[in-house]
Amino acid sequence: MEPIARTLGQTDWITITLMVSLIFPLIAKSIYYTRFFNFMILPFNNKYITMYTKKEKLFNWFHFLMSVFQIINTTLFIFFIWRSYFNPTEAKNPYIFPLLLAGVFLFITAKTMSQLFNGFIFNSYNTFNELIFKKLTYLNYAGIVLFIANVFLAYVFIDSKILTVIALILFFVINIIGWITVLRNYQKFISSYFFYFILYLCALEIAPLLIMGSFLK
Repeated sequence: MEPIARTLGQTDWITITLMVSLIFPLIAKSIYYTRFFNFMILPFNNKYITMYTKKEKLFNWFHFLMSVFQIINTTLFIFFIWRSYFNPTEAKNPYIFPLLLAGVFLFITAKTMSQLFNGFIFNSYNTFNELIFKKLTYLNYAGIVLFIANVFLAYVFIDSKILTVIALILFFVINIIGWITVLRNYQKFISSYFFYFILYLCALEIAPLLIMGSFLK
């Protein structure tokens, strides 16, 4: 018998990526069980936001672990979108996912740092810290939806455009809930800096999404 060289197919590395991403919430659950439970019921109960907004805020291990989980699954979901809608041939390039992962990580990091910098400018660092924490918390929760969608897109409904659209809708619904929560809790702060808030929306919320959409095309 002659040895047969086995190449690492797309399903193989996608499986590895999904398993690696799952390690992070499992670690978070094992170390912060109560916090993890409150996080899981976030869209139906505001207890998590109420309990943890004033405590550790952005810089804590639970938030870090869930953010890594979210970034990996957001990147994989973007990969599926790109493969289904834009460029299926280029998607076979083994360097595409690492490049997308680096891009998503830099995108979220740069956006978060820019928002915190705005907090320094307006002498409202704590307020911006709380605001960003709430938004990223909902974004991290949406990562669970993307993880489930990624599993189905990889093994069941492979590259299904309908499933992609459903997952995107759920993703945006969860984040819209987060935005509504933020706007409701910071009405006075936003009204005091309404003009700057509009600039913030255009420069740090809408423009980055347009840039990412152009990149995918």
